[in-house]
Amino acid sequence: MRHLGAVGKVVALYLGAVIGAGFASGQEILQFFVLFGPRALPGTLLATVLFAYLGAVVLGTATGLQSTGYRGVIDRFLGPRLGTVMDVVSLVVLFGGLGVMLAGSGAVVHQQFGLPPAAGVLGLAVLTSLVIYRGLAGVIEVNAVIVPVKVITVAGICLGTLLCGRGAAPAAVGEAVPGGGCWWMAAILYVSYNLIIPVAVLASVGRTVPRAAGVAGALAGGLILGGTAALMVAALAAHVPGTGVAPVPMLYLAGMIHPALAGIASVIIWLAIFTTAVAEAHGLAARLAPPGTARYRLYGIGAVLAALPATCAGFPELVRLFYPLFGYAGLLLLVPLSLTPLAGIWRRTKKTYRYGRWPG
Repeated sequence: MRHLGAVGKVVALYLGAVIGAGFASGQEILQFFVLFGPRALPGTLLATVLFAYLGAVVLGTATGLQSTGYRGVIDRFLGPRLGTVMDVVSLVVLFGGLGVMLAGSGAVVHQQFGLPPAAGVLGLAVLTSLVIYRGLAGVIEVNAVIVPVKVITVAGICLGTLLCGRGAAPAAVGEAVPGGGCWWMAAILYVSYNLIIPVAVLASVGRTVPRAAGVAGALAGGLILGGTAALMVAALAAHVPGTGVAPVPMLYLAGMIHPALAGIASVIIWLAIFTTAVAEAHGLAARLAPPGTARYRLYGIGAVLAALPATCAGFPELVRLFYPLFGYAGLLLLVPLSLTPLAGIWRRTKKTYRYGRWPG
């Protein structure tokens, strides 16, 4: 109970970094899970285990190193040489992702509310800069407020559409879509694609969160992510083909309950963009300077301003350019993050057995 607040902070940071526009819109869940039909829920379970495990590994390492940025964590798993390469790639991913979120804000504001795209871009830039100016405390506060709203709204929409009884029966999740392909690889790719930003954010709190609370928060965050994703899989699959052809599947589901709820879902998608932009700006700035310092503010706000010209390329073009990089970069991290702790356990077990100290 003593560290419950710290656990909650880690959960909020983790969920805020992963639940972006792609997750909240339903497109990521549709593409990586629902389209695999009967294997959608096993894929979701695999992703849940990976998110919980990898988050715990990152927080356990970060608290042990007392880190304020991700470089030390990366070096621990990749070594200094590969760590330098991964450091540069991560900075590019964080900066590119920030540009994508700014452009995405413009696209959502224009499409859903009829305002000029520049209004969405500049509005997000100002709000993100204000949060970065507040330092790590600002990042935690924003996520602590917005993340529960996002999760509860998304889960509520999914439960509402499942209970309303339209479309396929919820029990027929595997039957609604024929499926096919390598479901377990899709689940692994989904986790790798969403890995860089959470690593950058979670590694930044290594000095401010107790080890046990950090690991518990990461495990809880992974389980909540998985539970929310499973609800989305069930709801999206139960209402195929409508969700399969809708540009924003969650708006389609929300509109089934009540047209006004689609407007609320649009706001949730924008809030998901906001928390992701904050995570990216914070992760980048925290790598270059300790959070809360003048240099941290300079790098964070400077990155936001530097990313503004990229939004002229347009949201779809930026997604096509940067999102494949997110996946490849994530794979470079996923393998050592997954295997290094297991290899360490295996070595210790062999050593214990060799010297006749096998437990029991």
